[in-house]
Amino acid sequence: MTFLLHSFDELLGLMSVHLQRQDTFMRDSIPPVQRLVITLRYLATGQSLASLHYAFLIGKSTASLIIRETCVALWDVLNSAVMSQPTTAEWRDIAEVFGQTCHFPNCVGAIDGKHVRVLKPIRSGSRFYNYKKFFSVVLLAVSDANYCFRYIDVGAYGSSSDSAAFGHSHFGRLLASNALELPAPQNLPGTTYPAMPYVFVGDEAFALGVNLMRPFSSRGLSVERRVFNYRLTRARRVVECAFGILANKWCFLHTPILFKLDTAINTVKAACVLHNFVRQRDGYNFEDTLSHALGRTQLTGVRGTAHGAHVREHFCRYFMSPEGALPWQMEAIEN
Repeated sequence: MTFLLHSFDELLGLMSVHLQRQDTFMRDSIPPVQRLVITLRYLATGQSLASLHYAFLIGKSTASLIIRETCVALWDVLNSAVMSQPTTAEWRDIAEVFGQTCHFPNCVGAIDGKHVRVLKPIRSGSRFYNYKKFFSVVLLAVSDANYCFRYIDVGAYGSSSDSAAFGHSHFGRLLASNALELPAPQNLPGTTYPAMPYVFVGDEAFALGVNLMRPFSSRGLSVERRVFNYRLTRARRVVECAFGILANKWCFLHTPILFKLDTAINTVKAACVLHNFVRQRDGYNFEDTLSHALGRTQLTGVRGTAHGAHVREHFCRYFMSPEGALPWQMEAIEN
């Protein structure tokens, strides 16, 4: 509990100057601590504006305005502090943790997308209506092996697939233009040739590329390819766990966000930076983090590149070699 209070005090110190409002002759302004508490209460519980009105004795419109302004301020202040673009050295550190905990060397992140329920935006037609029959925006995220988000993109149409949301995201453009400052290719542990690129891992919705691995199709898999899919899934599940931690701590994600689209997007972005802020200071003691209220995005088959297929085949062979095999991997794929 001491650590939680310490983190709140630190967060309040960072946010106070951005949440302070001027007193007037008519009334005193709501202090920064109360603005922050109101916003955290909403994000943590998903309480209605009517409930916040009675709990804090403020108007519903005032509570709505406080949440909107505070979420924008949280993103502006915390984004550069807890979700900045990793440097080349930091990418290597991320890959080392993936290798130790997930047994997937040269992996620098796991990518996935989830649906976040929202109210139907005005004059939006069916663009936000997803295949699960509700209105949503897509939260696309890249997670490291410590369940922290390294990149997020929120706001793609709910009708979009993972691949479409990824292609239009800022992160997707950075990866396509080689602007992420990834380390130079490096030999896999125990090998001397060839040098392999650093890669992200995703599910079947993403296009195979030199720096983006996806599993093999499930039809007619050889033992080698089944082992590769198993090893990739071990690495990719960290982003699923990150989503689980996010939704279970910030419970407003369990229900539709009852704000206009821009504010709904800002609340999700605020929750993501708060997720990193809390994990980096207090950690998270969790059970069953794979269960959450965020829906999967639609899987749409997309073509990959020949060079990406070559990289995947080398990983595939490495995971069956004496240098890269795990003692229990054969038993795992048989079960």
